[in-house]
Amino acid sequence: MEHGRAWETDRTIVRFPDPAIEIVDERFRSLVVGHEVVERLWTGGRWLEGPVWFGDGRYLLFSDIPNDRMLRWSESTGRVDEFRRPSGNSNGNTRDRQGRLVTCEHLGRRVTRTEHDGRVSVLMDAYEGKRLNAPNDVTTHSDGSVWFTDPGWGIAFHYEGDKADEEIPRHVYRIDPATGAGEPVITGMERPNGICFSPDESRLYVVDVGHIKVFEMRQGRPVDGRVFVEMSPGGPDGIRVDTDGNLWASAGDGGPGFDGVHCYHPDGTLIGRIHLPETCANLCFGGVKKNRLFMAASRSLYSVYVEALGAQQP
Repeated sequence: MEHGRAWETDRTIVRFPDPAIEIVDERFRSLVVGHEVVERLWTGGRWLEGPVWFGDGRYLLFSDIPNDRMLRWSESTGRVDEFRRPSGNSNGNTRDRQGRLVTCEHLGRRVTRTEHDGRVSVLMDAYEGKRLNAPNDVTTHSDGSVWFTDPGWGIAFHYEGDKADEEIPRHVYRIDPATGAGEPVITGMERPNGICFSPDESRLYVVDVGHIKVFEMRQGRPVDGRVFVEMSPGGPDGIRVDTDGNLWASAGDGGPGFDGVHCYHPDGTLIGRIHLPETCANLCFGGVKKNRLFMAASRSLYSVYVEALGAQQP
């Protein structure tokens, strides 16, 4: 079966190996579970984003941006309920090193942290007296700093927030854990989007329009940026790494055969694809062993077990 047509059949019965999982390079074969299939866990959103795993509660949180809500999928029951509404048109989510939820919000044009007692603290909403554009995706560093992208998509239209003019350039920011001050650490990108560190934090990956860039980390700062991979005919969005340094990138706007997840070896070689019938916006690893890949794709949530362990998540 052609990979672009893998979802045109009744997926209640799928022959192994799942045609939705494509081995492009033999190095991907060891990351595939032979008796595993891609599952649609839930559908009913408008534009799903920002999945983040809470192992201590055995649930996944994810954003439904246009519906201004954050949803929770329970691994125990398989059910989805509302975690937060309104959510400030939340987009990207992660957890800090203390296990607290960190969220990018379009409506308030800010990055927030949900404390253990449920209070919401604002980490950053302005730079040099001007409002942020619309924080998009976020990650954390082992030194306690919070890193996020601010591409402005959330204020470009009314659909995912309030349409407004951009007040500052589109930067990648670092929030200092000691002072709480935020500063641009990467400038000059067109629309910085997905963001994550390599497992040893020697590299920082950042998505831009049509490609993913990689920066070397020196003395806590990203330098020597270069294009890691070009992605066409669509492009990347959210990204995550596994413990071996492979980069897993959501892919969309390219149609059948492109949309889903692309997996890249640390040397930049495309080694595998997971094909989905919808544009994939973001992804994360979770489950008891962190070997379950969750994919937020357009209006649906998907998952598949892999022989890779997610890095950088409490």
